[in-house]
Amino acid sequence: MSKAFLPTILEQKEKEVAQMVMEDLQPLRQTYRLYNFLKSHQEHLQIIAEVKKASPSMGDINLDVDIVAQAKTYEENGAAMISVLTDQVFFKGDLDYLRKISSQVTIPTLAKDFIIDEKQIVRSRNAGATVILLIVAALPEARLKELYDFATGLGLEVLVETHNLPELEIAHRIGADIIGVNNRNLVTFETDLNASLELSTHFKDQPVYISESAIFNGADASLVAPYFNGILVGTALMTAGDVAEKVKELQIDKG
Repeated sequence: MSKAFLPTILEQKEKEVAQMVMEDLQPLRQTYRLYNFLKSHQEHLQIIAEVKKASPSMGDINLDVDIVAQAKTYEENGAAMISVLTDQVFFKGDLDYLRKISSQVTIPTLAKDFIIDEKQIVRSRNAGATVILLIVAALPEARLKELYDFATGLGLEVLVETHNLPELEIAHRIGADIIGVNNRNLVTFETDLNASLELSTHFKDQPVYISESAIFNGADASLVAPYFNGILVGTALMTAGDVAEKVKELQIDKG
């Protein structure tokens, strides 16, 4: 995501949000709390398995995937949560994918999008998400806190995504209890697992931490396993010949 890329996405989101209506709140889908699950299952590195057809960095990844079958394979093989790309323009995702997957699995689902407004949060919850993503780099701190409080007030959990130490400090300040470290540099779009390793020295006891991006095999997962509760994996699972095997390969035994 080049320097111009995040602003480009956010500009697009502002246009989308302007056209969006505020939906009436539907009942929250019932499943376990991700935070509690990660805290009580620390013997393994937990997998947040992502359904995505494309991305700006990779281009088309897997356009023909049966999204529900993919999600069910994740669930059957022990994924802790399923992340669903709902951005249409840049990731070829869809809110409907979230709705379909959430109606067919029992584990938490994450609405993976660039969320800048309450309307998107309500829409995601109504589509079955129990967790939403908020990206520190995309929002001023005061607005981030507003959206965080709004989401948690609706019974949602929030994965707060960070890329560097100042952002991690913001996540800690707003009281985030599920914090992601994205190994993709938002300026160069290059990935480096050292981002996770370096930030891990600043972790606190209360939150749970997820390492995101650039994890492709058991060796990558093993590198971050001592410091993280979970990993968010998309491309490696979407391109795997044997999805079930790949999920198992990444579930590092920390015992």
